[in-house]
Amino acid sequence: MPTEPFGPLQFQLVLLRRMADHQPGLVDDALRALGANHTDLREAHRRWQARLHSRGFPRGEARYRTALGPPEAVREQRAGDLALRAALWPVPLWPDLRFEVVTLPGGGGAVVNEWLVRAPGAEPPRPKAVADLTPWSCTVDDAARAFPPAAPLPPDAPSRARLALTDPRTGGRIVAHFTWGLLQYVEGAGPEPS
Repeated sequence: MPTEPFGPLQFQLVLLRRMADHQPGLVDDALRALGANHTDLREAHRRWQARLHSRGFPRGEARYRTALGPPEAVREQRAGDLALRAALWPVPLWPDLRFEVVTLPGGGGAVVNEWLVRAPGAEPPRPKAVADLTPWSCTVDDAARAFPPAAPLPPDAPSRARLALTDPRTGGRIVAHFTWGLLQYVEGAGPEPS
């Protein structure tokens, strides 16, 4: 794979690099689908990190435009009285998802959140049981809608999110772990009641 330019393919490899910690088999499958390998994955991650730490690299939403081009869509999100900007980019590896970057108001607004979300108009999954929460099957919002009440927990690392959910069959608490907003695994799920 050539080292230049840094585009959507390399950006997908950056996303996969963090997911490999939890789902190496799915990442291997994704690498084959992209025509890439683990060396490409490590190199993309190294290059992205070097860009992020470079003084001349753009901040805010502009940093993602350097790899992904103009967003497919931009929408306003509200957090109380604050109007935030959410930019969405397609991610070919996951056609029903978009990479969302939420920024504070203003030209160079700071990034508030960056993760995968369901694409506008895409049919979300409808998990009914904890067993339906399989790796890469849903986003944070999908899981929160399917298993209310949901409560965000402090992330355990950058690019990760955790969500406390209630098992509808047992009433017990489970914790869903996400990387870049995509489900990686669930902990605390007990056996299904008989």
